[in-house]
Amino acid sequence: MSTRTASWLPLSPGERSVAIEVLIHGPLSRTELARRLNLSAGSLTRLTKPLLESGLLVEEDAAATGTRQGRPSQPLDIVADSRYFAGFKITEDMVYGVVTTLRSEIAARHDRPLTTHDPEQVAALLQEMTAEFGRSFPRLAGVGIGVGGRVRDRSVVVESFFLDWDGVPLADLVEARTGLPVVVENDVAALIEAESWFGAGRGLERFAVLTIGAGIGYGLVLGGKLIRTAEDGRGIGRRWIVNPNGPLTPDGERGSAIALLTVPSICYQVRAALGRDVEYEEILALAAAGDPLTSRVIDESARGLGTLVAQIANFAMPQKILLAGEGIGLVDVAGPAIEETILANRHPLADPVVLETKVSDFHDWARGAAVLAIQVLVLGTYDG
Repeated sequence: MSTRTASWLPLSPGERSVAIEVLIHGPLSRTELARRLNLSAGSLTRLTKPLLESGLLVEEDAAATGTRQGRPSQPLDIVADSRYFAGFKITEDMVYGVVTTLRSEIAARHDRPLTTHDPEQVAALLQEMTAEFGRSFPRLAGVGIGVGGRVRDRSVVVESFFLDWDGVPLADLVEARTGLPVVVENDVAALIEAESWFGAGRGLERFAVLTIGAGIGYGLVLGGKLIRTAEDGRGIGRRWIVNPNGPLTPDGERGSAIALLTVPSICYQVRAALGRDVEYEEILALAAAGDPLTSRVIDESARGLGTLVAQIANFAMPQKILLAGEGIGLVDVAGPAIEETILANRHPLADPVVLETKVSDFHDWARGAAVLAIQVLVLGTYDG
């Protein structure tokens, strides 16, 4: 484990571009790095020297990285364990926490139940969890927090339906208690940033993410940047009608993405049909076993998902669509219906939809918050 503790900041724009390229795609030879950034050898040397001296970059052994042709070189790589970041995902009843390296590798996990939504007490809980992480990872450089809802200036939770918050300065509350810089963001945006940099969307110009769970989340990355809109964090999907004859549930319009695809809506429909509460996992198991009532609900949801995926492919034309979220088990149970519906809503000669499913838990969302902290606090790149 590295013992470097030198400060890297502030990075110049040129140094930042070098650091990001190596962080996401490294280790890279100097020749390849100069080619990617359209830099001369001299300019690259000037930009990498302070990064090497500060300990952010390191020269790797050429033999260890497979460099064999011509004169031996020393590829450049990020010192991933030179700093650590805490990431938290706040749900209605839990706080999920992780510690990551600079390359977003999860080094530790720790979860705590959330028994109150009082902002001061939530901030105190985050302080306790951060302190616990800090005992094992004394080089914590910052904190990222993901929240379902609208966030302003990466610090204030303007509105959160799940937490019943309105104008909560969460970053300030946590910074005052931990002494660490804090970044707060919408949880879906955080997840998308992590997948764009280090996951399914790495290296893609056009990349879409659709999450299904307690709500619906969607984001589109173009040219490496997440597109921001006025409806971000406002509970999208309530008016995305995917089947006008579909179910009417307490949330969303009839046949909307919310009504068809979210876990609460599916549970609501099954409860109405069976006359008892049934957990989502049991619903999926019953449908997989051929139970007629749950199969009907799941089939309708699957066809709604296929329609929505086809619409995203038709209009956004992404190179890949990632499906994620705690409701993604729907794909395992009803995959053929989803595929059939996608094809039915696409031109016969259209390119195939590249669809990836991410089996994940809330630690992936917490990791996304840590990635935002890396982007903002170390690299100064996030435009959210």
